[in-house]
Amino acid sequence: MKNDVHNLLCCMLMLLLSLQAKSQDIHFSQFSEASLLRNPALAGLFAGDLRLQSVYRTQWQSVTVPYQTVSLNGEYKLAVGKSEDFVTIGGQILYDKAGTIALTATHILPAINYHKSLSQERNMYLSLGFMGGLVQRRLNRSKVTTNSQFDGTNYNENLSDGETFNKSSYSYFDGTAGMSFNMQLGDNIDNNMYAGVAYHHFNKASKISFYGNSNLEMIPKWVFSGGVRMSTAENSYITIESDYSKQGPHTEMIGGLMYTHKLDDTDEPRYLIHGGAFIRWKDAIIPVAKLEMKPLSISVSYDVNTSGLSAASTGRGGFELGISYQKYINKDNSSREAVRCPRF
Repeated sequence: MKNDVHNLLCCMLMLLLSLQAKSQDIHFSQFSEASLLRNPALAGLFAGDLRLQSVYRTQWQSVTVPYQTVSLNGEYKLAVGKSEDFVTIGGQILYDKAGTIALTATHILPAINYHKSLSQERNMYLSLGFMGGLVQRRLNRSKVTTNSQFDGTNYNENLSDGETFNKSSYSYFDGTAGMSFNMQLGDNIDNNMYAGVAYHHFNKASKISFYGNSNLEMIPKWVFSGGVRMSTAENSYITIESDYSKQGPHTEMIGGLMYTHKLDDTDEPRYLIHGGAFIRWKDAIIPVAKLEMKPLSISVSYDVNTSGLSAASTGRGGFELGISYQKYINKDNSSREAVRCPRF
């Protein structure tokens, strides 16, 4: 078992160091704090019945008008009858604001995930999840400026910007489907792994343009996710996680390691401290720190830019603040009392 775990950790680290990265969709450096954004089939993979997570990100403040993104997701896990299967219901809300013209995107995406137990001897689950809802994009038309408004000497706001679109917003429906597998490693219930794949924008929404161009459609995106959590001592453990995304010609690879130390009870700790770093390949190095005071936790991270933009940004990328609330609910069918339960 120890050799298998060692080989699995080595494979994940090799994967982390071998892939190139660029992407299109909204993303976070603290990607584990926005699990539904990664894959709706990752919903419910936690120790508890209820989890609320939020991440705030601001980036490129040293280069231009800062880009700001806010995520809020919630998950509620329920046992299915007297079986060892579970269902998780939840949803993802995203708000993104970018650039001088205040280009905003608002996503409201309900989600559902079914966890099928595959073993009577240990936690082992196959999960299928779906997420879909409404997306609206908007910009401030009055802040759009183009070279058509240059009169040869100066910028002249009285000149037409030369653009032909009239609407300042549009909406469309978006959908994601995903699968995941998670299981306990060895005899220690705290040692777990998961792997998942998600297919985003499967409905290929069209007319995603302020010009109403019917030939444009959303490019689907594949996201492959994986994670391993292993105890290193009675009062500590390490967590390795990574995501690989591909959307059209664009790819992104992010992953890294967190070390966790339990500050009180080793069996059911309330206070934990986490620290580590992630790498977004060919883009940023990301130190992360997290303080957990169950049921609350607070995390911070900062992107140290290493891409071609580092000269202009002087290495300053994005700051993120994460807040999470996770707990068991005092109810008859709480997953706390379950012999088997999906968790990570």
